[in-house]
Amino acid sequence: MHKVLLSIEDLHTNDAGPKARTDIEKILGKEDYDIWDLPFNYESKLKKFKYMYWNIPRLFKGQQIDEIYFQFPAYSTVLMDALIKSIRTTTNAKLIFIIHDIESLRRFQTNEYAKNEAKWLNEADGLIVHSQAMKDYLISHQVETPMVILGVFDYLNPQLLQIQKPYRRSICFAGNLVKSTFLKKVDFKGKMQLEVFGPNPLEAFPSDVSYRGVYSPEELPKHLEANFGLVWDGSRTDTCDGSYGEYMQYNCPHKVSLYLSTGLPIVIWKKAAVAKYLVDNGLGIAVDSLDELPSRLSQLSLEEYEQMKARVQKVAEGLRNGKQIKTAIKKINELI
Repeated sequence: MHKVLLSIEDLHTNDAGPKARTDIEKILGKEDYDIWDLPFNYESKLKKFKYMYWNIPRLFKGQQIDEIYFQFPAYSTVLMDALIKSIRTTTNAKLIFIIHDIESLRRFQTNEYAKNEAKWLNEADGLIVHSQAMKDYLISHQVETPMVILGVFDYLNPQLLQIQKPYRRSICFAGNLVKSTFLKKVDFKGKMQLEVFGPNPLEAFPSDVSYRGVYSPEELPKHLEANFGLVWDGSRTDTCDGSYGEYMQYNCPHKVSLYLSTGLPIVIWKKAAVAKYLVDNGLGIAVDSLDELPSRLSQLSLEEYEQMKARVQKVAEGLRNGKQIKTAIKKINELI
């Protein structure tokens, strides 16, 4: 059986692509999938035109493909239209979208984009989505394609699992700090420290926040020495707000996978889509406000923390070996 994983590579960026996507390529590449990375220049109108009307129509022509897995979305309406048209007119392959983001919930919150997005998703034979909330949202926007829930992204973590650290009720946060403006307002009254990693740090942090630098996704885990990893977004400490904060009610942030694969239990906003999974499986705690943290963590005993950490380490092994995406692909093929 000929299976293809299709990804769009943005030539305008200088990095190797988001880790969630490249990890899926590495995982499925070991499972006898052909990995097709399509270079695409979003900036050049001439190159975009050539790609739409020359490269893409010839990409699938004459290919005997049984299944195509597409890492969705591609940030170009004409590119999405051209890809889907080419796949449907030149192959008989099953088309399955692995959803990384639903942009009508985040960056492009317009009716026009939501309609286009639903049209593309309805062209697929199956969808792998983040959460039940994301699935419900898509159904409410007339997406009728069968869906299965991924839950948590895999994370190919080359570092050793975090060894047992002294239980200081310490916490860390990793991410692009330019949008993590809640950090300006963190105030734990001196009862605990938040260790922060990532690009674009503030010029100055509050006294309860310490900046620890920026590292590659592969190197970062060995520097995470706190007891918990924090998943939070927006401008406030008493809730997650803004388009990215509210998006947490639907998506599974990739930093969840970073922390779990490192061996860290998680602290997360209670309304996040993935919060129920984490709490129900004893992998972390959920709070309405960061102001609760000193009190909540003071109530968590060493024994309870060690039990939580042991459960996280079991989950980490699966994330480091591609269990999530392989299971989701098996389920979607059983469904369709």
